[in-house]
Amino acid sequence: MTKKKDYIIMDKDTKAIVFGYQQRAIQRMLDFDYICRRKEPSVAVIVNPTRDGMHTCFWGTKEILIPMVRTIKEAVKMHPEADFMVNFASFRSAYQTSKEALETKAIQSVAIIAEGVPEQRTKELIKIAQKNNKWIIGPATVGGIAAGSFRIGNTAGMLDNIVASKLHRAGSVAYVSKSGGLSNELNNIIAMNTDGVYEGVAIGGDRYPGSTFIDHIMRYEKNPDIKMIVLLGEVGGTDEYVVIDAMKKGKITKPLVAWCIGTCSKVFPAEVQFGHAGARAGADRETADAKNIALKDAGAYVPKSFDDFDKQIKKAYDQLIKSGIHKPIPEIEPPVIPYDYAVALKQGIIRKPASFISTISDDRGEELRYCGVKISKIFEEKWGLGGVIGLLWFKKDLPMWAREFIERVILLTADHGPAVSGAHNSIIASRAGKDLISSLVSGLLTIGPRFGGAVQGSADHFTQYLYAGHEPSFMVKDMKTKNINIQGIGHRIKSVTNPDVRVEIMVDFAKKKFPITETLDYALEVEKLTTSKRNNLILNVDGCIGVLSCDMLKGIGYNREEVREFVDLGILNAFFVLGRSIGFMGHIMDQKRLKSGLYRHPWDDINYMMPDEPEKVR
Repeated sequence: MTKKKDYIIMDKDTKAIVFGYQQRAIQRMLDFDYICRRKEPSVAVIVNPTRDGMHTCFWGTKEILIPMVRTIKEAVKMHPEADFMVNFASFRSAYQTSKEALETKAIQSVAIIAEGVPEQRTKELIKIAQKNNKWIIGPATVGGIAAGSFRIGNTAGMLDNIVASKLHRAGSVAYVSKSGGLSNELNNIIAMNTDGVYEGVAIGGDRYPGSTFIDHIMRYEKNPDIKMIVLLGEVGGTDEYVVIDAMKKGKITKPLVAWCIGTCSKVFPAEVQFGHAGARAGADRETADAKNIALKDAGAYVPKSFDDFDKQIKKAYDQLIKSGIHKPIPEIEPPVIPYDYAVALKQGIIRKPASFISTISDDRGEELRYCGVKISKIFEEKWGLGGVIGLLWFKKDLPMWAREFIERVILLTADHGPAVSGAHNSIIASRAGKDLISSLVSGLLTIGPRFGGAVQGSADHFTQYLYAGHEPSFMVKDMKTKNINIQGIGHRIKSVTNPDVRVEIMVDFAKKKFPITETLDYALEVEKLTTSKRNNLILNVDGCIGVLSCDMLKGIGYNREEVREFVDLGILNAFFVLGRSIGFMGHIMDQKRLKSGLYRHPWDDINYMMPDEPEKVR
C-alpha cells in the first residue's frame, strides 16, 4: 500500500514558513484555514530579513501573534515541524532563499512565486530538489490549494469565491495547470460540474517549471481520494507528451480531462509567444492543436474548444458516478466568513459609529476642507488667519470686521515681555536645555486665573450681570459684597491718566466696526464707577478682549444664550493661548540663539533684566 507521504505535499497538518512580509497573503492563508476548520494556523513563522518580532493577524475573529525572524535558519530552528515554504522573495533572491530551504532537513516543499528567475538557476534548484526527494511549485506561479486543508498565498482569490468553489472542503477532482489565473477559473468550473476540487496546482509559466504535469498527475494517480484528473496545458513545450506517453503505457488509469489553450496561434502569420515564457511553439508538435489531438488519441477527454471544457469535465464525472466507482462527497456548511472592517465598510455591509467626530475639517476628498470650504478657496479669496479661525472655532464665514478683530487680538496678546509668568517659565525651560515643545508647554501650563484668565473671567462677569438685566452700579456693589474682584478691571501701571494704548486701539476699532457693542458699553460704564474710587481700576486689555469677544459673537449671529454657552465652555482664553504661544516661541528661540552664540542681531545690544535674576538674560 502506498504511503501517504509519497503523494501528499500539503494537507491539514501542513505548517508553512512564509518568506517575505506579505501581510495580505498571510492573512488570506489564515482565513482559509479558519473556514476549513483547521485546528491550528498553517503559517508557523514569517521570515523577514529587515526585522524580527511578532506579526499581529486574525484567526477568525480573534487576534493572534505569529513570530517573525530574519533568517530561514532561525525559522527552521524555531518551528522544525514546518515542512513547506511559501517564497515571496523577488526574482533576485528567489534562487538563494529557495536553495537554502531545499537544503534544510525539515522543509519538504517550496513554492516560488517570483517571475523572472533565470532558467539556469531554476535548473539548479530542480536538481537539488530531485537529489533530496523534495518538491518545487513554480517559479512564476500563483501557487496551489488543497481544498479544506492548505492554501499557498493568494491562490483562489477572495474568501467568497473560495466558498462558492467549494474549496472549504475536499472534493474528488485534482487538476494541474500552467496558468495561475486560469486555475481560479478551473476551481469554479470543477465545482459547478463535479463534487469539487481535491487539490489544484499551478506549476507556473516558465519553460522549466520546478515540477511538471506528469509529476503531479502521478501523485494524483496514487491518491485513492482523487477519482479524476484535469489538465490545462498551453501552446509551447512538450510536457503534455510525457503525460500522453504515460497514458499509452497504462500508468494513468483515472479519467483525465485535458485541454491546451492557444489554439488561436495558427491564425497568426508568424510564431507568437503568449504570456508565459514557455507559451511559444517551436515546432508543429508544440502547437496547442497538435497536443490536443494527441491527448484525445491517448484516451483523454478533450473538448472541441475551451467553451466545452466544462461539459467534458461533467461527462467524465457523471460516468464515474454511473459506474459506481465514486459517490458524490456531501456538502459541508462553512463557518461564517469574518470580514476585515475596511473590506466590509467598502462593500457597504456594515456600519460603525465613529469613535469621535470632527465637524470643522474634512480630508476625505481630493482637497482639504475647513468647515466645508476648500482650502484653495481660502487662499484665493484671502480669508486670512481671522477667516480660518472663524471656520475652525466658530464654524462661520466671518465678516471682514470680525476677521480683523481676531487678528488684532492675536497681535495684541503675542507678548508682554520676558518677566510675565508664562514667558518667564518658557525662558527658564529653554535655558535648562529643554526642547522647543517642552519649553512652550511649560509656558502654556502657566495660563490660568492669575495669568490670562481675565479674558475668560471678564466675559463671564460682565455678561452674567448684563444679560440678567442688572445696572452697572448693581454689579459693582454686588461683587464688592461678595468680596470678588471684577475680572478685567485694574492695572498695576496703567490708569485714567496713563491709559493703555492697546485698550484704546481695540475700543476705537469696535466703535467703528462692530454692529453691537453692548458688553463693551456695559464694561465702560463699570469702569467709570471703579475709576471714581481709584484711577488705576480701568478696563484692562484682557478685560477688553473678553467683552469684545462676546460682542463679536453677538455681531456674527449668536444670541445671548449661545454666547453664554461659549463663555461657560471656557474657550475664550483660546485667543490668549494662540497669541501668547507666538510670544513664548519667540522667547525660546531668542534664548537658544543667544546661548549658542552662532550669530548676533543689532537688537541683541538691548539688555533685558529679569526681576528675580541678577544677571542679564544674555
